[in-house]
Amino acid sequence: MDATAIIAELADKARVAERTLIAATGEERAGALRLMADEINASSAEILAANAKDMAAASADGMASSMLDRLLLSAQRVEGIADGARQVSKLPNPLGKTIRESTLPNGLHLKQLTVPFGVVGMVYEARPNVTVDAAVILLMSGNAALLRGSSSAAHSNEVLVNVMRRALAKTSISPEVIQLVPSDDRSTVQALLHARGKVDLVIPRGSAALIRTVVDDSTVPTIETGAGVCHVYVDEDADLSIALPIVINSKTHRPSVCNAAETLLVHQAVANEFLPVVLASLAKADVVLNVDTATAKIAQELGIKTNQATQENWSTEYNALEMNIAVVPTLLAAADHIAKYGTKHTEAIITKSDEHASRFIALSDSAAIMVNASTRFTDGEQMGFGAEIGISNQKLHARGPMGLEQMTTTTWIVTGTGQIRA
Repeated sequence: MDATAIIAELADKARVAERTLIAATGEERAGALRLMADEINASSAEILAANAKDMAAASADGMASSMLDRLLLSAQRVEGIADGARQVSKLPNPLGKTIRESTLPNGLHLKQLTVPFGVVGMVYEARPNVTVDAAVILLMSGNAALLRGSSSAAHSNEVLVNVMRRALAKTSISPEVIQLVPSDDRSTVQALLHARGKVDLVIPRGSAALIRTVVDDSTVPTIETGAGVCHVYVDEDADLSIALPIVINSKTHRPSVCNAAETLLVHQAVANEFLPVVLASLAKADVVLNVDTATAKIAQELGIKTNQATQENWSTEYNALEMNIAVVPTLLAAADHIAKYGTKHTEAIITKSDEHASRFIALSDSAAIMVNASTRFTDGEQMGFGAEIGISNQKLHARGPMGLEQMTTTTWIVTGTGQIRA
């Protein structure tokens, strides 16, 4: 069977099964998520054994350390995946919510309600936790899931999907609402992207190259999740005692993810005081430093090794312990730098000035803006959405972390008493 036929068959199964999701109440869908979380916990050893196979193969193939970190599951991470499903189960039912309601002069009653998209395809790389995060958000919002992970996580994804389907078999919801798209052939990605009429929406999650491929090639509507070239700007009015831990956390807490900071911008008024401290701390954390001339001079005086930053550095998402640093003369200069090199994902300002914070916010065309906080908080779980299906940095439909509400669309209910149009 060729890739087009495979996707058509999986989508058709998902479409039929989705009706069991629509027929289920919000509490029934939440109960199914809790059963899935319990089954994940109970199957931890099975999941870790499958992940060990993926890790061994990826290591033998020379996968980069940042990608290995994304691929790796531990007992703690498996528990976190299950907890994420439970958190989503506790959120309000996103379906059937009234967005607006009115009665026209002719007596027609209008109501706009939230409804599912239908069959949603996910294309993602390396991270097996996305298999569960995507499934639970889509199911809780009434959508069937077509999950196309990477071949590097094939064993992990297969076991996770089987575990979730085992849990659904104990409910009134069909296990067929979760479909795992084969990852051993690249053609299944193209077939999924061109399954217009079979698949209602495709969401990519992964590298900039993957996202661009999906957005450029898909004939199915897409929500674009974005690469994260995130910045931290230390203002002239910054409290430097909080600036240091925020910068370190933004870069080193988990450098392989999209909300890790890639560039530090420091106002020239505080550069001589702040840069020696932050350079030393970043160097101690084994962060590779790509810097401008002003920063290089200070680093040289301290005996800290740096590289001269290039145009390519400023626009690179490293997903690793590497960071760019520059001194800027003004807040506007910082904003201009971000506008030129950023990806509209997350930007942060450290300042005690409300005026400066407001100006930075106004100048930052970004899905999320942090004021005196780490960039690492651009995250569905951290922001109270439970798990997330991705972080959108586009402007249509959804922007920022996408949770349950962002996985719904709307329909209009028009109720009359026999009205006809003149």
